Amino acid sequence: MTKPNPVPWHKFLAFIFEQLLARFNVTVQAEVKLMSDPPRLDILLIRRMTSTWTHEQLARLPDGIRNSTATHILIEFKYTESLDEEAISKTHGYDTFYRIYQELKRNEVQTFILSSKTPSPKLLSRYGYHLTEWPGVYQSNNVMLQNILILVLNDLRNEPHNAFVKCFASRQKPVRESLEMIEQLGIGFLPSNLWSFLVWLQQYLLKKGETIMSKGITVDDGLIVGKNYIRSYMNNLPADEALELVKKYMASMSVDEVLSQYRPEEVLSQYRPEERLKGLKPEEVLSRYKPEEVLSRYKPEEVLSRYKPEEVLSRYKPYLAENQQQAECRALVRRLCRTLQVRFNLPADNLQAIQEQLQKFNGEILESLNDVALTSTTFAEFEAQLAKANNTL
Repeated sequence: MTKPNPVPWHKFLAFIFEQLLARFNVTVQAEVKLMSDPPRLDILLIRRMTSTWTHEQLARLPDGIRNSTATHILIEFKYTESLDEEAISKTHGYDTFYRIYQELKRNEVQTFILSSKTPSPKLLSRYGYHLTEWPGVYQSNNVMLQNILILVLNDLRNEPHNAFVKCFASRQKPVRESLEMIEQLGIGFLPSNLWSFLVWLQQYLLKKGETIMSKGITVDDGLIVGKNYIRSYMNNLPADEALELVKKYMASMSVDEVLSQYRPEEVLSQYRPEERLKGLKPEEVLSRYKPEEVLSRYKPEEVLSRYKPEEVLSRYKPYLAENQQQAECRALVRRLCRTLQVRFNLPADNLQAIQEQLQKFNGEILESLNDVALTSTTFAEFEAQLAKANNTL
């Protein structure tokens, strides 16, 4: 019998953290490799840019984590399993291996066990865990476990910053309270993808996930279902209420998320040409076109009127010089052929063949051959000099 895929609850929580914190300079990773080989940690948060949590970050982090000064936060999430000795030992290993592997100082790393179910007092006492000043947050006086805090989700304070983890509590009352609190925060507080995900997730949190335990559901599956539910819900609302909800929903979306809903030409059609080009340099616009495409919009005199005569001619000097040299060579060939015809009375066929040979030479060689033609007593003498000239090519 095939064993059903377990529900990836830690990935669900990691997605919520990522949606809450990524735009506020906190890196969120799921199933983090602690060394070159497994095991893997459920969730890793890395605070970037600032030495302490910012106001935006604090508003999205639960008690315990928000009070930590560490930049690397390791999270082991226990949703369906009860917290036991093996889980504590394994998490201690994660804490140690990660710090050593990443070459971090002790105060740069803090590890948390998030427990959906309330651990037994006997277990907590055995490992030296006692309640801190924050309800639901436990710390050990055991020197080996002082860096590993336990968050009991059922007992966390009923505050908005705790709601995003407390909604995974094992008891229905804190789950409902947390979901209601998240809803009261308003659409503008959360990214649109997170709203869609929570719309889908809440039905399973309220049922403790029993109906999806064997379905191998993923975050992407949840997003699709949540978005479809929101779309269906809005279609049944009165027009004015739907419009107001759309405004709030759009306000929670990033610019990239909004633009991804439309084709580029649909976005650009909303702007006048001068608005589209605003902020672009002329060369940035023209670089998108071939020269002939640009020039095809103007008459030749319109293009040339932008330049002084000497500027126009300067572009053609090399071309004109080359043409002049070619013209001079053609004139020398014609003069040399006339000289040969007059001096040696050559038939037309012979003269045509010699003319074809002479066209390969530059002006200097042609001048020299013309002198030979004038001084030679026989055509054979000229042919000998012509053969030598051919050998120099």
